[in-house]
Amino acid sequence: MTKYGAVRRPLPTSPFPTRPEAPRKHFALGDRVTHDRYGLGRVVGVEETGDAAVLVDFGSHQERVTQPYTAMYRL
Repeated sequence: MTKYGAVRRPLPTSPFPTRPEAPRKHFALGDRVTHDRYGLGRVVGVEETGDAAVLVDFGSHQERVTQPYTAMYRL
C-alpha cells in the first residue's frame, strides 16, 4: 500500500516513457537571485568544476549554494 503523494521510480527496463528531467539552472556573475530561506541576493562567484555551486551575497552574509538550486531563482 502506498501513501498519497508517494513517488514511484520507474524500472530501467520499463517500456513506458519516463518523465523528462527539469532543466538545470545556470547562474552567472552579477545575476540577481532570490532564495526561499535567505532572501534577495547577487551572485558573486561561480564554481563549475566538481560540486557545482554559486557564492551569493545576501547583504548581511555570503552563502555558498550547491546544486540542485531548488530554492533559488533568477530575477
